[in-house]
Amino acid sequence: MQAGLVPRRILPVIVLSQFAGTSLWFAVNAVMPDLQRAWGLPASAVGALTAAVMLGFVVGTLVFALLMVADRLAAPRVFMLCALLGALANASMVWADGSLSVLLVLRFVVGFLLAGIYPVGMKIAASWYRSGLGAALGVLIGALVLGTALPYGLRALAGGAGGLAAVSWQTVVLAVSVLAALGGVVTGLMVPLPAQATRSAPLSPRALASVWTDRRLRASVFGYFGHMWELYAFIVLVPLILSTRLTSTTSVSGWAFWVIGAGLAGCVGGGLLVRRAGGARVAQVQLATSAACGLVAPWMLLAAYWIRMS
Repeated sequence: MQAGLVPRRILPVIVLSQFAGTSLWFAVNAVMPDLQRAWGLPASAVGALTAAVMLGFVVGTLVFALLMVADRLAAPRVFMLCALLGALANASMVWADGSLSVLLVLRFVVGFLLAGIYPVGMKIAASWYRSGLGAALGVLIGALVLGTALPYGLRALAGGAGGLAAVSWQTVVLAVSVLAALGGVVTGLMVPLPAQATRSAPLSPRALASVWTDRRLRASVFGYFGHMWELYAFIVLVPLILSTRLTSTTSVSGWAFWVIGAGLAGCVGGGLLVRRAGGARVAQVQLATSAACGLVAPWMLLAAYWIRMS
């Protein structure tokens, strides 16, 4: 569908809902220092809980794809249901009472349900924007990045000035859940599917085999796979790296929000450049730049403060 025929509300609603829904992703990481103080969780809990949500997302993505959930059911309703259930699972963390096993199950469930938010939101956008898809997806993925950073921003506000110092970590977690639930409801009620929306073809073993036999597809899949390892390791390690120079938990959370949220500019800029330079070239440059930053990062730990923060 041509961009000019798409109702103006569609992209802003999807973007805001994606931003709200993906805030569930690292909600527990943002309040981990509080959980460790309140419940005595070990330092290894950060890695275990992060792995749980990622494993849940992988399993959920496979289940949603194999069962063609977003094709059998209306994709906006799938998005809404997953956002509501994900918000409930995230909020339930408040009543886990220090049990790491309960937290691991809840994070797995959140990850599973995120498979009905992030990929399904992309599918909804793709069904509306057949032309100009690169720019639309750039904004959409940028919303995902900013949503990922949001819990850190809320945690910084909770511990900051202006009378918010008494706000508890429970309030931060519940605020993220409310925001995610609202995002799901807004998409479910305000974003229909276009009349000419097409169903995806059933997943077949032959199609899966093309990942290995098609050189371009293989390069794209493995590039994405490698970048995800790098990206999520970066997101998890940002607070730890910042804490080597910053002593205040509030300062660490605030800077983590800005550092992670800076990815918004790369996503939106990359999406806009796709039309001029082509998707493959833009991806190649951005992946290479990201990899170079990853290689330089260990040495940056010893650099001057202003260099590291820039």
